[in-house]
Amino acid sequence: MEGDVPQGTLFVMTGASGVGKGTLRARLLERVKLYYSISMTTRAPRPGERHGVDYWFVDRARFEAAVERGELLEYAEYVGNYYGTPRAPVERHLARGEDVLLEIEVEGAKQVKERAPRLGIPAVFIFIVPPSLSELRRRLLLRSGDGDPAKLKEIAARLARAEREIREAGGVGFDYVVTNDVLESATVDLERIVRAERLKT
Repeated sequence: MEGDVPQGTLFVMTGASGVGKGTLRARLLERVKLYYSISMTTRAPRPGERHGVDYWFVDRARFEAAVERGELLEYAEYVGNYYGTPRAPVERHLARGEDVLLEIEVEGAKQVKERAPRLGIPAVFIFIVPPSLSELRRRLLLRSGDGDPAKLKEIAARLARAEREIREAGGVGFDYVVTNDVLESATVDLERIVRAERLKT
């Protein structure tokens, strides 16, 4: 901790693929001052994505070296690529008294839940759920755009994973569960969570 500045809070937002985590994160950051921690990944950049803005794009050897050196707060493999959160920027901003937001996979959230107390990091865990699995299926189908059999197979796999993650979420001990049914309502719920947690400190 730097001087007498109270340590910031780590807000960990997670949920199944397709529930709208990225959209909610972007809307929350427009309304509430939080440092958003950029993840490191081994996947190739998508069109329009920029290194150091959307992700830290690295090769597998660099990522594995970061894991070996303990430089990541959490990491997980998803669809053949690694994703992880560099520890240094998170710890630096928390020490300055800034609140930090992570938007990560469920597996990564479990790791942070386990490690945060050992690292002395005050953390709040938020799980985003769809209004129903049928609505999640509809959203994933809309996102895929066409009836390509490969995409339909991927959607089926993501739905199965989503169902498992939602089922297992109860055992992780999330502090809050937010249903992303109406985007504005879910955004307001997240904003209220951050403001309520700030009142506790």
